[in-house]
Amino acid sequence: MPATATQITLSTSRTLGLVAIAVGEKYRQANQALKAAGFSRLHNGAHTASLADAQAARRTASALVHHAHAHGATIVTSSRPYLGDIGIEIAARLPGTWSAELEIYSHPLWQEDLWYGLWEAGEIHQAIEDHRLSVASVLKNGTGTELLLVERPGHRSGYLLGALTEHEKEDLHSDPVTPRSMVLPADPGLAAHAVTHTFLPAYRRALHHRDLNTVLSALERIREEHQTLQAIKDSGRYSDAVPLGNSRLVAGMERDFADHAWLEFRHILEHAPLLLSRCRPVATAWPDDGAALTRLREALARSQDTWDEWNGLSHELHMVQRRTLSAHEWSQVRGQMGLAVLPAIETWLGDSEAFERQVRAAVPGGLAALSAPSPRLLTARPAPPPAPRSAAAHR
Repeated sequence: MPATATQITLSTSRTLGLVAIAVGEKYRQANQALKAAGFSRLHNGAHTASLADAQAARRTASALVHHAHAHGATIVTSSRPYLGDIGIEIAARLPGTWSAELEIYSHPLWQEDLWYGLWEAGEIHQAIEDHRLSVASVLKNGTGTELLLVERPGHRSGYLLGALTEHEKEDLHSDPVTPRSMVLPADPGLAAHAVTHTFLPAYRRALHHRDLNTVLSALERIREEHQTLQAIKDSGRYSDAVPLGNSRLVAGMERDFADHAWLEFRHILEHAPLLLSRCRPVATAWPDDGAALTRLREALARSQDTWDEWNGLSHELHMVQRRTLSAHEWSQVRGQMGLAVLPAIETWLGDSEAFERQVRAAVPGGLAALSAPSPRLLTARPAPPPAPRSAAAHR
Protein backbone atom coordinates (compact mmCIF):
# COMPACT_ATOMS: atom_id res chain seq x y z
CA MET A 1 0.00 0.00 0.00
CA PRO A 2 1.49 3.41 -0.90
CA ALA A 3 2.36 5.48 2.14
CA THR A 4 -0.03 8.23 1.04
CA ALA A 5 -3.06 5.93 0.62
CA THR A 6 -5.76 5.98 3.25
CA GLN A 7 -7.74 2.81 3.86
CA ILE A 8 -10.46 1.52 6.11
CA THR A 9 -10.04 -2.21 6.64
CA LEU A 10 -13.14 -4.12 7.68
CA SER A 11 -13.13 -7.44 9.54
CA THR A 12 -15.66 -9.31 11.65
CA SER A 13 -15.70 -10.19 15.33
CA ARG A 14 -17.97 -12.65 17.10
CA THR A 15 -18.37 -10.26 20.02
CA LEU A 16 -17.96 -6.82 18.46
CA GLY A 17 -19.63 -7.27 15.08
CA LEU A 18 -18.06 -5.26 12.28
CA VAL A 19 -14.61 -3.86 13.12
CA ALA A 20 -13.05 -1.04 11.11
CA ILE A 21 -9.42 0.12 11.31
CA ALA A 22 -8.22 3.26 9.56
CA VAL A 23 -4.64 3.39 8.22
CA GLY A 24 -2.61 5.80 6.12
CA GLU A 25 -1.11 9.26 6.52
CA LYS A 26 -4.61 10.77 6.54
CA TYR A 27 -6.05 8.20 8.95
CA ARG A 28 -7.77 10.94 10.96
CA GLN A 29 -10.00 11.74 7.98
CA ALA A 30 -10.89 8.06 7.72
CA ASN A 31 -11.75 8.05 11.43
CA GLN A 32 -14.07 11.00 10.81
CA ALA A 33 -15.80 9.00 8.08
CA LEU A 34 -16.30 6.09 10.50
CA LYS A 35 -17.74 8.38 13.15
CA ALA A 36 -20.09 10.02 10.64
CA ALA A 37 -21.26 6.58 9.48
CA GLY A 38 -22.27 5.63 13.03
CA PHE A 39 -19.32 3.51 14.16
CA SER A 40 -18.24 3.53 17.81
CA ARG A 41 -14.58 3.99 18.71
CA LEU A 42 -12.78 1.53 21.03
CA HIS A 43 -9.97 2.56 23.38
CA ASN A 44 -7.38 0.93 21.08
CA GLY A 45 -8.42 3.06 18.10
CA ALA A 46 -10.56 0.52 16.25
CA HIS A 47 -14.19 1.30 15.38
CA THR A 48 -17.12 -1.10 15.65
CA ALA A 49 -20.68 -1.42 14.43
CA SER A 50 -23.17 -4.05 15.55
CA LEU A 51 -24.32 -6.74 13.12
CA ALA A 52 -27.20 -7.89 15.33
CA ASP A 53 -29.78 -5.94 13.32
CA ALA A 54 -29.29 -6.80 9.65
CA GLN A 55 -31.24 -3.79 8.38
CA ALA A 56 -29.37 -1.36 10.62
CA ALA A 57 -26.06 -2.95 9.60
CA ARG A 58 -26.87 -2.38 5.92
CA ARG A 59 -27.66 1.27 6.60
CA THR A 60 -24.35 1.66 8.44
CA ALA A 61 -22.45 -0.01 5.61
CA SER A 62 -24.13 2.23 3.03
CA ALA A 63 -23.34 5.32 5.09
CA LEU A 64 -19.71 4.22 5.41
CA VAL A 65 -19.33 3.92 1.65
CA HIS A 66 -20.66 7.46 1.24
CA HIS A 67 -18.57 9.06 4.00
CA ALA A 68 -15.40 7.15 3.10
CA HIS A 69 -15.61 8.47 -0.46
CA ALA A 70 -16.23 11.98 0.83
CA HIS A 71 -13.14 11.77 3.07
CA GLY A 72 -10.87 10.24 0.44
CA ALA A 73 -10.61 6.78 2.02
CA THR A 74 -10.75 3.39 0.32
CA ILE A 75 -12.66 0.51 1.93
CA VAL A 76 -10.98 -2.89 2.04
CA THR A 77 -12.63 -6.08 3.32
CA SER A 78 -10.34 -8.51 5.11
CA SER A 79 -10.75 -12.25 4.67
CA ARG A 80 -9.39 -12.79 8.18
CA PRO A 81 -11.21 -12.49 11.51
CA TYR A 82 -10.48 -9.52 13.76
CA LEU A 83 -6.92 -9.90 15.07
CA GLY A 84 -7.93 -8.64 18.50
CA ASP A 85 -10.13 -11.72 18.93
CA ILE A 86 -7.41 -14.07 17.74
CA GLY A 87 -4.93 -12.67 20.25
CA ILE A 88 -7.39 -13.06 23.11
CA GLU A 89 -8.29 -16.61 22.10
CA ILE A 90 -4.64 -17.68 21.91
CA ALA A 91 -3.77 -15.96 25.21
CA ALA A 92 -6.64 -17.73 26.98
CA ARG A 93 -5.13 -21.11 26.04
CA LEU A 94 -1.53 -20.44 27.14
CA PRO A 95 -0.14 -21.77 30.45
CA GLY A 96 -0.35 -19.28 33.28
CA THR A 97 -2.23 -16.01 33.11
CA TRP A 98 -1.99 -14.13 29.83
CA SER A 99 -3.69 -11.12 28.29
CA ALA A 100 -3.77 -9.74 24.75
CA GLU A 101 -4.00 -6.13 23.63
CA LEU A 102 -4.41 -4.90 20.07
CA GLU A 103 -2.04 -2.17 18.88
CA ILE A 104 -2.88 -0.14 15.79
CA TYR A 105 -0.18 1.58 13.72
CA SER A 106 -2.43 3.86 11.71
CA HIS A 107 0.33 6.15 10.47
CA PRO A 108 3.01 4.41 8.36
CA LEU A 109 5.79 5.76 10.60
CA TRP A 110 4.36 4.15 13.73
CA GLN A 111 5.26 0.70 12.45
CA GLU A 112 8.91 1.64 12.89
CA ASP A 113 8.39 1.48 16.67
CA LEU A 114 8.45 -2.30 16.37
CA TRP A 115 12.10 -2.27 15.30
CA TYR A 116 13.20 -1.20 18.77
CA GLY A 117 11.22 -3.78 20.70
CA LEU A 118 11.36 -6.88 18.52
CA TRP A 119 13.87 -9.49 19.70
CA GLU A 120 13.77 -11.50 16.51
CA ALA A 121 15.70 -12.07 13.29
CA GLY A 122 13.41 -14.40 11.35
CA GLU A 123 10.32 -14.08 9.18
CA ILE A 124 8.47 -11.59 11.37
CA HIS A 125 11.48 -9.26 11.27
CA GLN A 126 11.49 -9.50 7.48
CA ALA A 127 7.73 -8.94 7.36
CA ILE A 128 8.06 -5.65 9.24
CA GLU A 129 10.84 -4.61 6.89
CA ASP A 130 9.06 -5.47 3.64
CA HIS A 131 5.35 -5.04 4.35
CA ARG A 132 2.88 -2.56 5.76
CA LEU A 133 1.59 -3.96 9.06
CA SER A 134 -1.14 -1.81 10.53
CA VAL A 135 -2.15 -3.95 13.52
CA ALA A 136 -0.56 -6.37 15.97
CA SER A 137 -1.67 -8.16 19.10
CA VAL A 138 0.70 -8.05 22.07
CA LEU A 139 0.43 -11.07 24.38
CA LYS A 140 1.61 -10.53 27.97
CA ASN A 141 1.88 -12.84 30.95
CA GLY A 142 2.33 -10.14 33.61
CA THR A 143 5.87 -11.20 34.56
CA GLY A 144 7.77 -9.54 31.76
CA THR A 145 7.09 -11.85 28.82
CA GLU A 146 5.67 -10.03 25.78
CA LEU A 147 5.00 -11.64 22.41
CA LEU A 148 4.07 -9.93 19.14
CA LEU A 149 1.38 -11.56 16.99
CA VAL A 150 0.79 -10.31 13.43
CA GLU A 151 -1.01 -11.58 10.35
CA ARG A 152 1.39 -13.36 8.00
CA PRO A 153 1.88 -11.13 4.95
CA GLY A 154 1.44 -12.71 1.54
CA HIS A 155 -0.75 -15.52 2.89
CA ARG A 156 -4.52 -15.73 3.19
CA SER A 157 -4.31 -17.29 6.66
CA GLY A 158 -1.84 -17.93 9.45
CA TYR A 159 0.09 -15.67 11.78
CA LEU A 160 3.64 -14.81 12.80
CA LEU A 161 4.78 -14.72 16.43
CA GLY A 162 7.92 -13.07 17.74
CA ALA A 163 9.34 -11.99 21.10
CA LEU A 164 9.53 -8.43 22.41
CA THR A 165 12.19 -7.18 24.79
CA GLU A 166 13.14 -4.00 26.62
CA HIS A 167 16.77 -5.09 26.91
CA GLU A 168 19.54 -3.75 24.74
CA LYS A 169 19.97 -6.11 21.80
CA GLU A 170 23.06 -7.27 19.96
CA ASP A 171 23.06 -7.70 16.19
CA LEU A 172 19.88 -9.72 15.75
CA HIS A 173 21.28 -11.64 12.81
CA SER A 174 24.55 -12.65 14.53
CA ASP A 175 23.38 -13.06 18.13
CA PRO A 176 23.06 -16.85 18.64
CA VAL A 177 20.54 -16.51 21.47
CA THR A 178 18.00 -14.50 19.47
CA PRO A 179 14.71 -16.46 19.48
CA ARG A 180 13.30 -17.26 16.07
CA SER A 181 9.83 -16.21 14.99
CA MET A 182 7.20 -18.88 14.48
CA VAL A 183 4.50 -19.39 11.89
CA LEU A 184 1.19 -20.16 13.61
CA PRO A 185 -1.87 -21.82 12.07
CA ALA A 186 -5.14 -19.92 11.76
CA ASP A 187 -6.91 -22.04 14.37
CA PRO A 188 -6.38 -20.42 17.83
CA GLY A 189 -6.30 -23.78 19.60
CA LEU A 190 -3.61 -25.19 17.33
CA ALA A 191 -1.73 -21.90 17.48
CA ALA A 192 -1.76 -21.88 21.30
CA HIS A 193 -0.50 -25.49 21.34
CA ALA A 194 2.44 -24.52 19.12
CA VAL A 195 3.23 -21.50 21.28
CA THR A 196 3.09 -23.54 24.50
CA HIS A 197 5.09 -26.54 23.38
CA THR A 198 7.53 -25.03 20.90
CA PHE A 199 7.87 -21.25 21.06
CA LEU A 200 7.83 -20.65 24.82
CA PRO A 201 10.41 -23.35 25.65
CA ALA A 202 12.71 -21.92 22.95
CA TYR A 203 12.08 -18.41 24.25
CA ARG A 204 12.91 -19.50 27.78
CA ARG A 205 16.19 -21.02 26.61
CA ALA A 206 17.01 -17.80 24.77
CA LEU A 207 16.42 -15.78 27.95
CA HIS A 208 18.63 -18.22 29.87
CA HIS A 209 21.50 -17.78 27.42
CA ARG A 210 21.05 -14.01 27.28
CA ASP A 211 21.16 -13.68 31.07
CA LEU A 212 24.21 -15.97 31.24
CA ASN A 213 26.00 -13.91 28.60
CA THR A 214 25.14 -10.74 30.52
CA VAL A 215 26.70 -12.14 33.72
CA LEU A 216 29.78 -13.51 31.95
CA SER A 217 30.38 -10.23 30.11
CA ALA A 218 30.13 -8.29 33.36
CA LEU A 219 32.58 -10.65 35.06
CA GLU A 220 35.03 -10.36 32.18
CA ARG A 221 35.01 -6.57 32.35
CA ILE A 222 35.52 -6.67 36.11
CA ARG A 223 38.33 -9.22 35.76
CA GLU A 224 40.22 -7.09 33.24
CA GLU A 225 40.19 -4.05 35.50
CA HIS A 226 40.93 -6.13 38.58
CA GLN A 227 43.99 -7.70 36.94
CA THR A 228 45.23 -4.30 35.79
CA LEU A 229 44.85 -2.86 39.29
CA GLN A 230 46.56 -5.86 40.88
CA ALA A 231 49.48 -5.67 38.46
CA ILE A 232 49.98 -1.98 39.27
CA LYS A 233 49.84 -2.63 43.01
CA ASP A 234 52.29 -5.54 42.77
CA SER A 235 54.78 -3.63 40.61
CA GLY A 236 54.36 -0.20 42.20
CA ARG A 237 54.17 1.29 38.72
CA TYR A 238 51.54 2.38 36.22
CA SER A 239 51.07 0.30 33.09
CA ASP A 240 53.53 2.64 31.29
CA ALA A 241 56.18 1.84 33.97
CA VAL A 242 55.93 5.27 35.67
CA PRO A 243 56.30 4.86 39.48
CA LEU A 244 53.13 5.40 41.52
CA GLY A 245 54.73 7.86 43.89
CA ASN A 246 52.65 7.38 47.05
CA SER A 247 49.96 5.17 48.58
CA ARG A 248 47.25 7.81 48.15
CA LEU A 249 47.33 7.21 44.42
CA VAL A 250 46.76 3.50 45.01
CA ALA A 251 43.76 4.27 47.21
CA GLY A 252 42.32 6.48 44.47
CA MET A 253 42.77 3.74 41.89
CA GLU A 254 41.03 1.28 44.21
CA ARG A 255 38.08 3.64 44.54
CA ASP A 256 37.91 4.04 40.76
CA PHE A 257 37.96 0.27 40.38
CA ALA A 258 35.20 -0.10 42.96
CA ASP A 259 33.11 2.47 41.08
CA HIS A 260 33.40 0.62 37.76
CA ALA A 261 33.10 -2.81 39.38
CA TRP A 262 29.80 -1.88 41.02
CA LEU A 263 28.32 -0.84 37.66
CA GLU A 264 29.10 -4.32 36.32
CA PHE A 265 28.29 -6.28 39.49
CA ARG A 266 24.73 -4.96 39.38
CA HIS A 267 24.14 -7.17 36.32
CA ILE A 268 25.27 -10.17 38.33
CA LEU A 269 23.04 -9.27 41.26
CA GLU A 270 20.09 -8.94 38.89
CA HIS A 271 20.49 -12.04 36.73
CA ALA A 272 22.56 -14.59 38.64
CA PRO A 273 20.00 -15.67 41.30
CA LEU A 274 17.59 -17.14 38.77
CA LEU A 275 20.41 -18.83 36.88
CA LEU A 276 21.78 -20.35 40.08
CA SER A 277 18.32 -21.59 41.07
CA ARG A 278 18.31 -23.83 37.98
CA CYS A 279 21.66 -25.45 38.65
CA ARG A 280 21.79 -29.05 39.86
CA PRO A 281 25.51 -30.00 40.15
CA VAL A 282 24.80 -33.58 41.24
CA ALA A 283 23.07 -34.18 37.91
CA THR A 284 26.10 -33.02 35.91
CA ALA A 285 29.59 -34.36 35.22
CA TRP A 286 30.93 -31.88 37.80
CA PRO A 287 29.12 -32.65 41.07
CA ASP A 288 31.96 -31.09 43.07
CA ASP A 289 30.92 -27.67 41.71
CA GLY A 290 28.26 -27.66 44.41
CA ALA A 291 30.70 -26.09 46.87
CA ALA A 292 31.53 -23.30 44.44
CA LEU A 293 27.85 -22.57 43.79
CA THR A 294 27.25 -22.41 47.54
CA ARG A 295 30.01 -19.81 47.84
CA LEU A 296 28.48 -17.81 44.99
CA ARG A 297 25.03 -17.87 46.59
CA GLU A 298 26.47 -16.79 49.93
CA ALA A 299 28.34 -13.96 48.20
CA LEU A 300 25.08 -12.74 46.70
CA ALA A 301 23.34 -12.98 50.06
CA ARG A 302 26.07 -10.87 51.69
CA SER A 303 25.52 -8.27 48.98
CA GLN A 304 21.78 -8.02 49.64
CA ASP A 305 21.95 -5.01 51.98
CA THR A 306 24.09 -3.06 49.53
CA TRP A 307 21.76 -3.97 46.65
CA ASP A 308 18.76 -2.85 48.70
CA GLU A 309 20.51 0.40 49.57
CA TRP A 310 21.25 1.09 45.91
CA ASN A 311 17.69 0.33 44.86
CA GLY A 312 16.33 2.48 47.67
CA LEU A 313 18.45 5.43 46.60
CA SER A 314 17.48 5.00 42.95
CA HIS A 315 13.80 4.78 43.89
CA GLU A 316 14.02 7.89 46.05
CA LEU A 317 15.61 9.90 43.25
CA HIS A 318 12.93 8.68 40.81
CA MET A 319 10.16 9.66 43.20
CA VAL A 320 11.65 13.11 43.86
CA GLN A 321 12.56 14.08 40.32
CA ARG A 322 14.01 17.46 41.26
CA ARG A 323 16.65 15.83 43.39
CA THR A 324 19.71 14.83 41.39
CA LEU A 325 23.29 13.85 42.13
CA SER A 326 26.28 15.21 40.27
CA ALA A 327 28.56 12.88 38.34
CA HIS A 328 31.13 13.10 41.14
CA GLU A 329 28.51 12.28 43.78
CA TRP A 330 27.29 9.30 41.79
CA SER A 331 30.87 8.09 41.43
CA GLN A 332 31.36 8.31 45.18
CA VAL A 333 28.15 6.39 45.85
CA ARG A 334 29.06 3.67 43.37
CA GLY A 335 32.56 3.48 44.80
CA GLN A 336 31.16 2.93 48.31
CA MET A 337 28.87 0.22 46.99
CA GLY A 338 31.71 -1.45 45.15
CA LEU A 339 33.99 -1.45 48.19
CA ALA A 340 31.18 -2.94 50.29
CA VAL A 341 30.76 -5.90 47.94
CA LEU A 342 34.41 -6.32 46.98
CA PRO A 343 34.76 -9.67 48.81
CA ALA A 344 31.68 -10.94 46.95
CA ILE A 345 33.12 -9.75 43.63
CA GLU A 346 36.37 -11.60 44.33
CA THR A 347 34.39 -14.75 45.11
CA TRP A 348 32.58 -14.49 41.79
CA LEU A 349 35.84 -13.96 39.93
CA GLY A 350 37.32 -17.03 41.58
CA ASP A 351 34.38 -19.36 40.95
CA SER A 352 33.19 -18.06 37.60
CA GLU A 353 34.26 -21.17 35.66
CA ALA A 354 32.14 -23.45 37.82
CA PHE A 355 29.24 -21.04 37.48
CA GLU A 356 29.49 -20.97 33.70
CA ARG A 357 29.64 -24.73 33.15
CA GLN A 358 26.83 -25.41 35.62
CA VAL A 359 24.55 -22.77 34.08
CA ARG A 360 25.28 -24.07 30.58
CA ALA A 361 24.31 -27.53 31.82
CA ALA A 362 21.07 -26.13 33.29
CA VAL A 363 19.54 -24.79 30.06
CA PRO A 364 15.76 -25.02 30.54
CA GLY A 365 13.92 -27.51 28.40
CA GLY A 366 10.41 -28.80 28.00
CA LEU A 367 7.19 -26.99 28.86
CA ALA A 368 7.73 -23.44 30.10
CA ALA A 369 4.83 -21.75 31.85
CA LEU A 370 6.82 -18.55 32.34
CA SER A 371 4.27 -17.33 34.83
CA ALA A 372 6.07 -18.14 38.09
CA PRO A 373 7.92 -15.23 39.71
CA SER A 374 11.71 -15.18 39.84
CA PRO A 375 13.45 -15.96 43.14
CA ARG A 376 12.93 -13.11 45.57
CA LEU A 377 16.61 -12.73 46.45
CA LEU A 378 18.20 -9.79 44.68
CA THR A 379 15.50 -9.45 42.05
CA ALA A 380 13.51 -6.53 43.41
CA ARG A 381 14.18 -3.35 41.45
CA PRO A 382 12.56 0.07 41.73
CA ALA A 383 10.10 0.80 38.97
CA PRO A 384 11.34 3.60 36.68
CA PRO A 385 9.01 6.44 35.71
CA PRO A 386 6.35 5.06 33.34
CA ALA A 387 7.28 5.31 29.66
CA PRO A 388 5.28 3.93 26.73
CA ARG A 389 6.87 1.09 24.79
CA SER A 390 5.77 2.57 21.52
CA ALA A 391 3.84 5.42 19.99
CA ALA A 392 0.76 3.18 20.01
CA ALA A 393 0.44 3.78 23.72
CA HIS A 394 -0.35 7.44 23.07
CA ARG A 395 -3.30 6.79 20.84
